[in-house]
Amino acid sequence: MKNIKDQENLNQKKILLRLDLNVPLNNGLIIDETRIEKILPVINFLLKKRSKIIIVSHIGRPKGKIDKNLSLKPICRSLEKKINQKIKLIDDDIFKLKKQDLFKNPNDQIIFLENIRFYKEEEENDTSFAKHLAGLADLYVNDAFSCSHRSHSSISKITEFLPSFAGLQLESEINALKKVTTEIKKPITCIIGGSKISTKIGIIKNLLPRFDNIIIVGGMANNIISFKGNKIGKSIKEENCEEIIKQIFENSKNYSCKITFPEDVLVGKNLEGTSEVKELNEVKDDDYILDIGPKTINKITNIIESSETVLWNGPAGYFENSNFANGSYEIAKAIIRKNKNKSVYSVIGGGDTIAVINQIETLKNFNFVSTAGGAFLEYLEGKELPGIKALN
Repeated sequence: MKNIKDQENLNQKKILLRLDLNVPLNNGLIIDETRIEKILPVINFLLKKRSKIIIVSHIGRPKGKIDKNLSLKPICRSLEKKINQKIKLIDDDIFKLKKQDLFKNPNDQIIFLENIRFYKEEEENDTSFAKHLAGLADLYVNDAFSCSHRSHSSISKITEFLPSFAGLQLESEINALKKVTTEIKKPITCIIGGSKISTKIGIIKNLLPRFDNIIIVGGMANNIISFKGNKIGKSIKEENCEEIIKQIFENSKNYSCKITFPEDVLVGKNLEGTSEVKELNEVKDDDYILDIGPKTINKITNIIESSETVLWNGPAGYFENSNFANGSYEIAKAIIRKNKNKSVYSVIGGGDTIAVINQIETLKNFNFVSTAGGAFLEYLEGKELPGIKALN
């Protein structure tokens, strides 16, 4: 896979730059700018090389129709402030755009095309649409790893019509994920949470042969607690998962991978309530299990302490209520302590995990934080991502 940073002459070259700027909006205001912060390195690199940048991105799911609430305008304005440079947003019909129409003002260095998902051809991976997009530029750069699990025109089909390169962020993402999948420094630990064990079973199966520890927390741990013969009260639980859990434990023995799950918990009578520490055999029928208990925290932090590599995806509890956020906070603090003396390589992924870390303002204390949801998970499952395949 060729990287744009290795190209010598980019002066005045028109670069079609695919980014993921799908940030959360509320009444036109950006709630979280993490994804915008992450694309600054490639923007600054191309500006330094005196390239002409055509940014292609999307927000939300407009389903091929124009929706002014899903315009890229707020992102355009935010990026302008961050790089202190004027950016032009073109909302003309893409099909009517021609290469010579762009950058007529010699002072223009960055232009945004409006939300690419306003065109149904994007998600249809339409060949003609990809060819037309390619005709606007000299080179194509994919710096949207988080979209690279999609077979969309501006992600995979476009590489058939332009010299194509990986961006700086995309390469960083893949290099980080390689360190938890193929270029592993052991002992290696995966902490995995979320509400449904079935959505993460592909990851667990793929990582079992390679990992020393897999720690299961969050709502999905309730399935295991129940499988082991304990009451879980009114707690969230996925149905028909017994066979999946049985396979996990059988496979873990075959690969000498230790499975860790909560041995004590924090319960509440509702999601907004206060917390109470309970042993598993003390959980009552009207209890909700909403976090891991102190014994479990101690066990997990000891495993982290003895690990050289840690992958974390999914919070330990219902962190939206501070009474049930302590498990997630303590996991974060344990990884940060190891990071400070450079004795661990840490990869963090998933929107909820990032939200937890943002609550304690420690985002920069991990080696790599991935904002890629589906692509992050599919890579960990060992699936081939169309956007990466296209670049290769």
